[in-house]
Amino acid sequence: MSDLSRSQVESAISEYIDPWLETDLLSAKCVKDISIDDGKVNIKIVLGFPAAGYRQELEQQLRQRIAALEGVSGLEMEIATRIIRHAVQKGVQPLKGVKNVIAVASGKGGVGKSTTAVNLALALQAEGARVGIMDADIYGPSLPRMMGASEKPESKDGKSMEPVIAHGLQTISIGYLIDEETPMIWRGPMVTSALQQLVNDTNWQDLDYLIIDLPPGTGDVQLTLAQKVPVSGAVIVTTPQDIALLDARKGLKMFEKVSVPVLGIVENMSTHICSQCGHEEHIFGEGGGKQMAEQHDVTLLGSLPLDIHIREQADSGNPTLVADPEGRVSAIYRDMARHTAARLSLRPRDFSHKFPSIVVEK
Repeated sequence: MSDLSRSQVESAISEYIDPWLETDLLSAKCVKDISIDDGKVNIKIVLGFPAAGYRQELEQQLRQRIAALEGVSGLEMEIATRIIRHAVQKGVQPLKGVKNVIAVASGKGGVGKSTTAVNLALALQAEGARVGIMDADIYGPSLPRMMGASEKPESKDGKSMEPVIAHGLQTISIGYLIDEETPMIWRGPMVTSALQQLVNDTNWQDLDYLIIDLPPGTGDVQLTLAQKVPVSGAVIVTTPQDIALLDARKGLKMFEKVSVPVLGIVENMSTHICSQCGHEEHIFGEGGGKQMAEQHDVTLLGSLPLDIHIREQADSGNPTLVADPEGRVSAIYRDMARHTAARLSLRPRDFSHKFPSIVVEK
């Protein structure tokens, strides 16, 4: 029996390219410990993203490679997840009770951004994370309807609000505070003030991710978010046709200018699935999201079909991840969630909370 070395085990691990990190686990610094005792290998892997639906496949892939090494007499493997706080814009303080804020944006309306944001939040939760979602659309809040929730948030101290729990998510929206048919006839400063109150005056409880569903465009709300709210990363939602991609590029450029990293692009309505026969067709064009991702050197996080069930489920207050958790579309959303969180896990971590506070005393 030949002597088994650590370098051999590391080489076997590095052969596997993680589909979500798009690199090997050693390069991503996920391998925390390797010990070898008389041919028995012990490995500890800590992922920086939630991966409940992927952990078993990952273990199988690694076992297959390591077991093939000469001299391996046993293998113990621990795979865990540890989600940390990642860096945000300079000069912006972290949110209390929130590790990471992910903004979901689009250049124009009607591309399914809110539906994507809600299902992304639910998918991250299904993968094992603690998640909240905030509806930043003051003029057209849709979160209460999509989450099937209508109760007003409680306030224990008269100053702050408790998030409304819906489908296990911590949620907040101006829609919880007004009647569904009441128009918000507010000017820009009032809207931005309301946005800051929703973010800062909600008692978020130990969240790994807070998803913020932005209104479409690149106006006051988006600028306030970039200047006042600590955003770890952004996701751009588009559809394949040229006119939607044109506006999506504006959204991507906006985040670049305000130093918010774009984690990737979601191509929504990439194909149409016929509800009668199941035929799939590219009615809005093909490959637009992929081309945009390649042009701007970002990741295509996922491509979602135009499926009547997604719309029906959102309108009924039971989004796809709740209504059909084992279905094909839910699997796409969970893949997208792993991809998004994995891309964020590769970003620099936030050390601001480790710096000492300087107090000047007389």
